[in-house]
Amino acid sequence: MQAGVVEAAGLHALLDGRSILDLVRAGLPAALDAGAAALDGPAVPLESVRLLPPLAAPTVRDFVAFEEHVEGMVAPSGEPVPPEWYQAPTFYFTNPYALIGAHDDVLVPPGSQRFDFELEVAVVVGRDGASLTPEQAREHVFGYTILNDWSARDLQMREMAVRLGPAKGKDSATTLGPWLVTADELEPHRDDEGFLALDMRVRVNGVEIGQDLLSNMGWPFEELISYASRGTEVRAGDVLGSGTCGNGGCLAELWGIRGDAAPPPLVPGDVVEMTVEGLGTIRNRVVEGLDLPPVAPARPRSRRRGRAS
Repeated sequence: MQAGVVEAAGLHALLDGRSILDLVRAGLPAALDAGAAALDGPAVPLESVRLLPPLAAPTVRDFVAFEEHVEGMVAPSGEPVPPEWYQAPTFYFTNPYALIGAHDDVLVPPGSQRFDFELEVAVVVGRDGASLTPEQAREHVFGYTILNDWSARDLQMREMAVRLGPAKGKDSATTLGPWLVTADELEPHRDDEGFLALDMRVRVNGVEIGQDLLSNMGWPFEELISYASRGTEVRAGDVLGSGTCGNGGCLAELWGIRGDAAPPPLVPGDVVEMTVEGLGTIRNRVVEGLDLPPVAPARPRSRRRGRAS
């Protein structure tokens, strides 16, 4: 089942062919169970609406679960993948207020000259839980959607040089969409090791930049949910990103492997299109961002007054 949210009439909606069906009028839980049969009245043509993110997530965690992506990112240092990567899945919290829809324009973050995309799939938690085993976590999966973790690489690298972050390098926009596909629809794609073998592709201005399989993750999604819940909680609606896939899942990975900025950073007018088997396609155009004053630097310690006695 493919569910989402559209701007027209603020609908929580179910996709039925090329029409949007109102779930709220029928009662959301019943409609999700019964599908189109639970609804009455006219449908809204898909072409007439703006797709919003499929949900308002209370939290968004983004993992780094693809080994090949990490290899590309550390390539300039000449070092291998850090051994710590293999020990446990690593994530950071990103901005739940910055979620944008499948076809929305995305602004270049203020001050960034190295804007990038990241091709990912996200899992959405369906019910609350704490310290879940992977087996229990699988029962907490509601569904999956495409995630583009837009990244200002220059801002990100400055922040992470301080051994913290990412923060402003990552919090300007995250695309979710076009749909939230329920877990049962993707079960036929699960391989013998429990991974979802979905084809993932990204194009910039119609030119394919990267392609990978979701099954190349180092951990399946239930392991990510289990780790996120370890000693704490996950709640219904939480979004957990897979992290960027390998083989050109983002520009920075290719820059690391090739030793130069090719393909170049994104600029206004570029169109980024991501397609994941079974989940659909998102397509966002990059536009000019806000022109804000520069950030004030820190006051050096040498200019501070002595401590009071």
